[in-house]
Amino acid sequence: MEFEYQLNEIDSIATKVLEHLVSKTVLFNGEMGAGKTTFINALLKALGSDDVASSPTFSIVNEYELTNDKVFHFDFYRIEDIEEAYNFGVEDYFNSNNWLFIEWPERVEELLPDDNQTISITNINNEKRSLKLTIKTKHLTENKAMTETKF
Repeated sequence: MEFEYQLNEIDSIATKVLEHLVSKTVLFNGEMGAGKTTFINALLKALGSDDVASSPTFSIVNEYELTNDKVFHFDFYRIEDIEEAYNFGVEDYFNSNNWLFIEWPERVEELLPDDNQTISITNINNEKRSLKLTIKTKHLTENKAMTETKF
């Protein structure tokens, strides 16, 4: 599934994307400055959070509150090796049944939950982005995933 959007349309695109997610694990791909954290902020808003997302580049993980849930937002850009992820307890977060928004997931690929979806964001110009949602799951087909209530 693909969307092209202007930055002023980001909130409506985030709402549409949430309708199609099949799990609470969302991987984000895109170059530095493509708008991953900006889109995560829009997703938080669509999920009903009053929190504002900021890049966890130095903290590695930020926590945001939802009414009956949490979002853990990871940025693994600075992770040197998988052992560093284990040292801060990444497996506890990944097994928490909370929302997981993961930037630079390729740095911890062997630890990622099996059922996940990837949002790839490409910067077309200063005001326009392209977003592609790819669903990877062992339990649902993409067609079925888009018609069932998940959360």
